[in-house]
Amino acid sequence: MGAVPEFSRAMLKPLGAPAGRIECYIEVPFDLGEKRCYPDGLIRVSRGSRTWVALVEVKTGRNELATAQLENYLDIAKEQGFDALITISNEIPSVAGQHPTTVDRRKLRKVSLHHWSWTYLLSGAVMQKEHRGVSDPDQAWVLGELIRYLEHPKSGALELDDMGGGWVAVRQAVRSSTLRATDKSAPEVVSRFDALLRYASLRLGRRLGTDVMHALSRRELADPTLRTQSALTSLTEEGTLSGAIRIPDAVGNVHVTADLRASQVTCHLDIDAPRQGRARTRVNWLVRQLKDAPGSVRIEAFVANARGAGATELLERVREDPDSLILDPTKEIRRFRVEMSQPMGLKRGRGRGAFIDSFLELLDAFYSDVVQTLKAWSASPPKLRGEAEPEPTSLTSTSLSSQDGA
Repeated sequence: MGAVPEFSRAMLKPLGAPAGRIECYIEVPFDLGEKRCYPDGLIRVSRGSRTWVALVEVKTGRNELATAQLENYLDIAKEQGFDALITISNEIPSVAGQHPTTVDRRKLRKVSLHHWSWTYLLSGAVMQKEHRGVSDPDQAWVLGELIRYLEHPKSGALELDDMGGGWVAVRQAVRSSTLRATDKSAPEVVSRFDALLRYASLRLGRRLGTDVMHALSRRELADPTLRTQSALTSLTEEGTLSGAIRIPDAVGNVHVTADLRASQVTCHLDIDAPRQGRARTRVNWLVRQLKDAPGSVRIEAFVANARGAGATELLERVREDPDSLILDPTKEIRRFRVEMSQPMGLKRGRGRGAFIDSFLELLDAFYSDVVQTLKAWSASPPKLRGEAEPEPTSLTSTSLSSQDGA
């Protein structure tokens, strides 16, 4: 943080820190009553007469943040007039901006509490070095060494590698239709799935060099309990876990659904059809963009003023016969859905036959084969009509005008 200003600026700006001189310290001692506390770090940013200070608490491996410890550090920050407390661990909250540890809200009146997962820090470092750039070569080397360290399996910066202790029980309960919303394991599985969506977003964004986000509505961002409740309802009533990922400049959000009854994971994306041309022309427009996609991709066509499902066919069949997606040539196709599925892994951890790996593999394949090849339709600009030849004499009723064509 102290050695690479571009990296520290990118990480600290969203927390409200000014752009200025950065100083970093470790294990600064503070007295809190009769106790002596040693936060893992302290960051101070100075710009003119303004100073922004944050304490830092770090956990590695499977160690989790402790409420009592964080509340002590919040009290210290308040006494010292500091601005924030930053926590770093392998915990990934289900909603961006939400802290994984519950603390007394009264202690946050004067001090803000922020959380970085190690995955988030690694993604930020890769995006800064590989995509945004570091002006100084020595600083770029330092940032590269941080990336190399965090990617090492013994660094303590772990990837998301577990769906939680209740995963197997919940999956079996869904298959037997015995899962209830009151089951204690269900909220944990929902939270882990949303954490997986955030992890997948950070992982994909690191490879693309852009900010990929877990897509939530404004209401869900304002009140995370709404997202939790809707996900619980979907899990108990339909046996599915679903969410969306927003990728900048993509034609639409990527929706991912895990069907625990069918043991299948599905990715789909909706794209508006062209507003001009016959139905067959619109189908061919989409098929041309999917020339390298596997034939197992499923396409669904929705027509105007129609309810329910549309005409559905596999891509390999549509390539041979575009009319297979057209039930009624007189109706206007307004939207397409492109979908890819694969069997779902069942294990709670990572590796062959694991749910997390099957989820990430499908998302990668769907993006490379479908999402990055699709472009939204845009109308061609109008063409100039032929101009009328000038009349040497005064205009008459039979003179050419701009409405008469060439």
